[in-house]
Amino acid sequence: MIHKPARRIEAIEPSIFATMSRLAIEHAAVNLGQGFPDFDGPSWIVEAFAGALRSEKNQYAPMHGTARLRKAVAAYQQKFYGLEWNAETEITVTAGATEALFSSMLALLDEGDEVILFEPFYDSYYANALIAGATPVCVTLHAPSFRIDEAALNAAITGRTRMIVFNNPHNPTGRVFSQDEMNVVAACARRHNLLVLSDEVYEFLTFDGKHHTSFASLPGMRTRTVSISSTGKTFGMTGWKIGFAMATGNLTNAIRTVHQFATFAVNTPAQHAMAHGLEKLHDYLPDFRILYQQKRDMLLRGLEDSILKPITPEGTYFMMVQLPSDVGDDVQCATRLVTERQVAVIPPSVFYRRSTEGQRMLRLCFAKKEETLLAGIARLQFH
Repeated sequence: MIHKPARRIEAIEPSIFATMSRLAIEHAAVNLGQGFPDFDGPSWIVEAFAGALRSEKNQYAPMHGTARLRKAVAAYQQKFYGLEWNAETEITVTAGATEALFSSMLALLDEGDEVILFEPFYDSYYANALIAGATPVCVTLHAPSFRIDEAALNAAITGRTRMIVFNNPHNPTGRVFSQDEMNVVAACARRHNLLVLSDEVYEFLTFDGKHHTSFASLPGMRTRTVSISSTGKTFGMTGWKIGFAMATGNLTNAIRTVHQFATFAVNTPAQHAMAHGLEKLHDYLPDFRILYQQKRDMLLRGLEDSILKPITPEGTYFMMVQLPSDVGDDVQCATRLVTERQVAVIPPSVFYRRSTEGQRMLRLCFAKKEETLLAGIARLQFH
């Protein structure tokens, strides 16, 4: 007898990121697909990690995170957003933002609940909702503006809606949503008594003078928002997997109930190193933003003569490009690019459920060394 997997995971597809990264390795391709830098973050954070190793900080951390890191998170949240989070009762350190999202959905969703996702969405939102027994309901952000449509959002709400997942700055579109758009989502949540799961991992990756607003700082939203972020994106150390969830005490208690049995404790020396990073955040950020804006602009300039039409991102390290009508759909085009031109990109149709718009686009990652970007750009020059 062949044993089948649980029914709740039958609709979950293999991650497109793993698939494209595997193809990139097989074809020795330049990888502009999966969202991680191909260079290390600051050396002084690496030294802080080594110092923690040598200082015997190598045993289990407290389940909810080291006191130093939780206090550093509370301090930057107050400094940048005016939010007062209690480091002891309202901040939980997790194995990256991915685990924070997973633990939050399992803790706060019941079987039969509905969850609003703005598509295109980061793929773990959809999978996590299904694992929690909830039903994802998608609201499309239409290209090329990717603006939130108030009427479409309101039409998606039913008596079973429990949560809105809001990602800002937005992966994969690169949008930094306007104050008006954020107010639309907040008003909807207040009117229908909904939770908001706010994924803010790209909070410091904004361009052209734009700045991030934490969703919990909006009127009436602190008590109904779970705010999630990660040091991996801010400091370019994605492999360390140090994220955190911030929420009022009752929501935090629920999240910690799942967290304690999912991972229990997170990498101890990395927590100390990332606390050091957050303590120096103010001095670090200006050069960080300049570096990534230069990379974004290099990719924009490099695609000027390509048949791919870039949509300028306002944040994150991703860029959506529109395909001409005669090159096939996104999966066909991405497959040809990696196998024939040795450059890996992400076909974004997997981030949609209602709309087919993703079939006419590709997602590129520009968190790469200059030589990687130049090699990728050269391989994208096709007509």
